[in-house]
Amino acid sequence: MNIKEIKMHQLVMNLKSHFTTSFGSQQERFITIIEAVDDQGVSGFGECVSGEDPLYSEEFMDASLIAMKKYFGPLVIHNTINHPDDVWELFKPFKRNNMSKAAIEGAVWDLYAKQQQQPLADVIGGSKSEVDVGVSLGLEDTDNALLEKVGEKVEEGYKRIKVKIKPGRDVDMVRKIRDKFGDIPLMVDANSAYTLDDIEVLKELDAFDLMMIEQPLAAGDLIDHAKLQKQLTTPVCLDESIDSYEAAAGAIELGSCEIINVKVGRVGGITQSIKIHDLAQKHGIPLWCGGMLEAGVGRFHNVAITTLPNFTLPGDTASSGRYWYEDITTPEVIAENGVVTVIDKPGIGAAVDFDKMQQYLKKTEVITEADKPDMIFYD
Repeated sequence: MNIKEIKMHQLVMNLKSHFTTSFGSQQERFITIIEAVDDQGVSGFGECVSGEDPLYSEEFMDASLIAMKKYFGPLVIHNTINHPDDVWELFKPFKRNNMSKAAIEGAVWDLYAKQQQQPLADVIGGSKSEVDVGVSLGLEDTDNALLEKVGEKVEEGYKRIKVKIKPGRDVDMVRKIRDKFGDIPLMVDANSAYTLDDIEVLKELDAFDLMMIEQPLAAGDLIDHAKLQKQLTTPVCLDESIDSYEAAAGAIELGSCEIINVKVGRVGGITQSIKIHDLAQKHGIPLWCGGMLEAGVGRFHNVAITTLPNFTLPGDTASSGRYWYEDITTPEVIAENGVVTVIDKPGIGAAVDFDKMQQYLKKTEVITEADKPDMIFYD
């Protein structure tokens, strides 16, 4: 593919409102947009979804920047890439750092699709012209404030409402939502906030006919989730525990969940997301695509992966305007009545608007052929 340089555009974007989970509250988002440029001057774009701190996962943005600059960017420039799948094989010897890998690989996928003059969704084997989306709501200071947010999103037509929970903000809060809004499609996300000691509380959630409870127990765990799923009628959905194809295979084998949330960054990129999709489809495990507070580039990558047939549940890719005062792509992601239309243009289907991006840009670093992969090998 003759990739000549990789640019790392480092941004800080302010959220319209704070987003609170069991990890804490967030008002601004550190984002790195990766731009892979070929010898004809064509650019492909990816997005690094690492957080500022190692809370959701062990990855955090400062470390991701080092990994991309020191290893993954130079490796792509100094090796022959015939197809984006080659990138995963190139990165395979390096342990984890999945969000860094996915950011570089995502830019290569977008570039490849543009070189083929095809939408990214078509290139990866997608078959949908529209995808259903839901919305993810963080914890509010009061239950009444959350009920107002839920009401807004129900009115906007989202196909599923997800609310964050944590110990002390769970059963009563969900009961209030059900009492006020009836049988809306509703799920909860615990972000690993519980243990098996909380099983009686989690069993109380069975009374509310939830679509699923997402990642109730520890990140990375499969065994305790299998024990929990046997005692719940509500489907368990795994998020943080599915960080690889191997983890997905283990979860399916153990019966740790009935649903999987695929996040492209968390599993290492599009190539691995496709593998997990095919495995889950074979075993009858439905998928949906989770969100990581992405800007437009990451959101359009999520739309593309969701066009694969086994993504049968609404994902988290709500409208850009749900989170950002102004996104960095033209067009932005727009959900109408809970549906995002897949743009029939090459690559992700949207252009990065550098004038818009400039207001958030803190720094751009460029990796070129002069930058060699900095590696020491041990026996």
